[in-house]
Amino acid sequence: MKLSEQAEDIIERLWIEVEEKGGAFMDLYALNLKPDDEPVKELIRNALAELRKGMLYIRPEGREVGRMTVRRHRLAERLMMDVFNIKGEDADFFACQFEHLLKDGVDVKLCTLLNHPETCPHGKPIPPGECCAEARKKGDLGVVPLTEFKSGQEGEIAYILTEDNKKMQKLMAMGVLPGNRIILVQAFPSYIFKVGFSEFAIDAALAREIFVRML
Repeated sequence: MKLSEQAEDIIERLWIEVEEKGGAFMDLYALNLKPDDEPVKELIRNALAELRKGMLYIRPEGREVGRMTVRRHRLAERLMMDVFNIKGEDADFFACQFEHLLKDGVDVKLCTLLNHPETCPHGKPIPPGECCAEARKKGDLGVVPLTEFKSGQEGEIAYILTEDNKKMQKLMAMGVLPGNRIILVQAFPSYIFKVGFSEFAIDAALAREIFVRML
């Protein structure tokens, strides 16, 4: 079922109101919505919600749709703040735009990239997906800092998480780029790793800013 972005935003807010805040419905007029607005009619037409005296109620069929919409939004928030280092209102704005693209399995890939986070940056729970349960079952850590590797382990660089441009440039000059293979040669007293045919040594603080997907 494909919903418009406006309808997804409404079912998301309705799910939060019912599932997390303990409410029973959402007052359309308080949200500057009207019963004949197309996104509202779209939800009713798809049997995801029903309207009673100006109040919008979520139907059983709409609970899973709302849950997954909330999941995509909160994963998008984590991406904006944790990976892209976008904060504040900008992060909220871009997360709202990006969440609508996380479909057809893209949300699973993002969740795996972020190591199956349990909460959004605001501390609210991220509804888990099947990929989260599968990862826990397999003991799959997904994407972790290089400091979580043991000597001899190999992985694929996922991203660099640093606000320091000089550190970013230093790592990139070493070949620490998303998609490149990396092997941890030594973890003490300094971290020595190999990218391609070259070896480099860095301290633990810098190693913690390299996020790697275990292979």
